[in-house]
Amino acid sequence: MQNYGDFLKIEARRSSPRFACLRVQDYDHLYDWTDWADCASSRGAMPVRNKLSVKGVAAAKKPGVYSDGGGLYLRVRPSGSKSWLFIRTSKGLRRELGLGSALDVSLALARERAEALRTRATNGLDLVPANSLSDAEAPTTVTFEEFAKEYIRSIQGGFDNAKHRQQWQTTVATYTASFARTPIDKVGRDNILEVLRPIWLSKPETARRVQQRVARILDAAKVRGLRQGDNPAQWQGNLQLLLPRQDKSVAHHAALPFRGLPNFMKDLAQRQGTAARALEFTIFTAARSGEVLGMRWEEVDLENRLWTVPADRMKARVQHEVPLDAAATALLRSMKTQATMLEDFVFGAEPKKALSNMAMTALLRRMGRGDITVHGFRSTFRDWAGDVTSHAREDVEMALAHTIASKAERAYRRGRSLEKRRVLMSEWADFANGLQRA
Repeated sequence: MQNYGDFLKIEARRSSPRFACLRVQDYDHLYDWTDWADCASSRGAMPVRNKLSVKGVAAAKKPGVYSDGGGLYLRVRPSGSKSWLFIRTSKGLRRELGLGSALDVSLALARERAEALRTRATNGLDLVPANSLSDAEAPTTVTFEEFAKEYIRSIQGGFDNAKHRQQWQTTVATYTASFARTPIDKVGRDNILEVLRPIWLSKPETARRVQQRVARILDAAKVRGLRQGDNPAQWQGNLQLLLPRQDKSVAHHAALPFRGLPNFMKDLAQRQGTAARALEFTIFTAARSGEVLGMRWEEVDLENRLWTVPADRMKARVQHEVPLDAAATALLRSMKTQATMLEDFVFGAEPKKALSNMAMTALLRRMGRGDITVHGFRSTFRDWAGDVTSHAREDVEMALAHTIASKAERAYRRGRSLEKRRVLMSEWADFANGLQRA
């Protein structure tokens, strides 16, 4: 750090024979890191301005803030919208003023407005005179749509899978279209009710998801300083008092009655393709479709007839061991080739590409069984186990990877129930293949 008189503080960050990269701050101005020509030998050099070009502004696509120098910036949002900003720090206080959309304000005009603001500051005047904000000079606003897209992008790493990410994006985009372009700080209760009322009773689950996701987005906007006051999408003490009570009865997945399973499995065995084998395996193991579709060979121990599903693919976020009966083991052996790698998907559209989560559903429709669901086979298994066998309810629940009340009981049963579940799943496969009568 070197001091030049009372005004300039110059810090060298990197240098070359022709350029030095410096940060310069006087008591009124703050400039970004930038290249100065021959500044090492020119104590009084001024910072480079007019760094942007018309073509550069048009070509800027990556979200971020681009400096033109002298406090003028181009902001590119994740949505692709572009706007001009004037940023200035004086006596430790940062001011940020919008100079208009890049669609309406040219680079030349933005520079003129930035120069006018610098002149006002030099003369000791407020950057924006009281009650004289023009539309172009008003601080830039963030719309609900812009913030929602940015927020979803920021949290999507925590979603369970691509389907969950798509559901978030689709529900928000579809049901908030009426106020998508409304400034995030202006979204109110009327906007929320306008969206929720038409679907609150006809599509209760979707409506609840929309309400919860919008509430979370608005909470995040408040935390980031873009909103103030109560959340208009909040449920407790707010929408709860304005919307009718929904029917809380649970809609179960359509399931095949277990006595019809042997005939179904005969039909399925005649079907060709990876989706058919994936559905067979899903039925034999009573697993969830996402657990099967994400299955890799490294999770399979054919010698000990065991499939270990990692915690990050389980609904309860707990590793789950699945005993493999003879039928499931034989199916896996038929799928494996000499070219199979440990990291390959077992039921992949390609070795490194998982099968679509709609593949098994589409297969059911081709079989003329659009009246049942893949997930429903878990209910088929449970009904069979409860009605036909004498296996303990807890062992059946463990086979379905359902959470058992206490951690101690879970640990105890996990250790002692594996072999019991192996017997259970073997009997289930025999029944499914018509080798054992109900």
